[in-house]
Amino acid sequence: MATLRIRGLLVAAALAAMASMALAWSIQPGSAATLTLANCEEGCSPSPSPSPYPSPSPSPSPNPYPSPSPTPTGADSSGNSIGGLADQRFNQMITNRVLGTVLLGVNEQVNCSDCISAFGSAGSFSAGIHGRKELTNNLSLLAGIAYTQYNEGGYKITSAPIGAFALRYDFTDWGSSRPFFDVGTILTPWEKARYTRSYDTSLGPVSVTSSTNASNYAVYGRAGWMSRVSPRDEVAASIEVWQLWQRVSGYSDSAVAFNPFDASIATGTDRTSLVKIGGQWTHLFGSNIETNINGGWVQSFASHSGIVATVTGQGMVVPTMGNQGWFEYGGRLGFRVQKGWIVDLFANGTLGPQPVGNTIHGGVGLRINY
Repeated sequence: MATLRIRGLLVAAALAAMASMALAWSIQPGSAATLTLANCEEGCSPSPSPSPYPSPSPSPSPNPYPSPSPTPTGADSSGNSIGGLADQRFNQMITNRVLGTVLLGVNEQVNCSDCISAFGSAGSFSAGIHGRKELTNNLSLLAGIAYTQYNEGGYKITSAPIGAFALRYDFTDWGSSRPFFDVGTILTPWEKARYTRSYDTSLGPVSVTSSTNASNYAVYGRAGWMSRVSPRDEVAASIEVWQLWQRVSGYSDSAVAFNPFDASIATGTDRTSLVKIGGQWTHLFGSNIETNINGGWVQSFASHSGIVATVTGQGMVVPTMGNQGWFEYGGRLGFRVQKGWIVDLFANGTLGPQPVGNTIHGGVGLRINY
């Protein structure tokens, strides 16, 4: 009996031991998990969730070596613009001559009494005095002086005094139909000149206006035939030969914001020769109104430009000055306000291709015959 109790106790003790081991084995993995979780809560940072608004990429840093600006083109256009200067200077010679012929009585009859006239004109501003004086029965002096300023086709002339004088020999002893001859000169010893040069580049147009000084000189001879066809009418036809010179002082382009192909112009002398074939008619209406119309064809020859230019990108440029023809016209309407006193309205100009072009210069004068 005692033996059975001992066996029962041993079996119970063995079962209890086995149960304890089983329980310890089942609990061990959970405990490890619990320890692991506790360790993360105390020292581990969970992985962050991706943001729905991503941060923008940083702006690139500026390049410390920027690309250079494009190099402009247009040196050939700049060189061609020198030809435009030659055209301006040719027009200047012709305009100066047209204004000077007013001082030599271009709008008056060939033979008349001594007179003096004060005048002013617009279109090209001019103001002055001119007249004629009979030295002998056949020989007369024509002379005048004026202050002028004018502009045309890109150039402008200011502060320009013009003087002119001529001698006319009229064969009065031949009767009412006879020859006559003139020799004379027109002088503009000093004037302020502004010339504009324009050209195109790949970056835009360029226009440069520069200032300098100039002077003009002309001599001429005229041979004609006049006729008093009635006590109220005088007609005349003539041929004229002119030689013109124009001296222009050297200069460089004035400073402008953009002028990549600048130019320097050397001092030089322009010249041209002219021949003019023309005629005129003077008529008296009633006893108080005088009229004169005149005109003629002009042809230039042996023209030469004095321009020698140094242009950036082109080097030396020497333009040519071609020969051309044009028509010159003039007229006068005079009102005899009292004996020996006449108020004149007059106009003179040119018709033709550039560089002479179509021009008109008109004015008013008070003429006194004595």
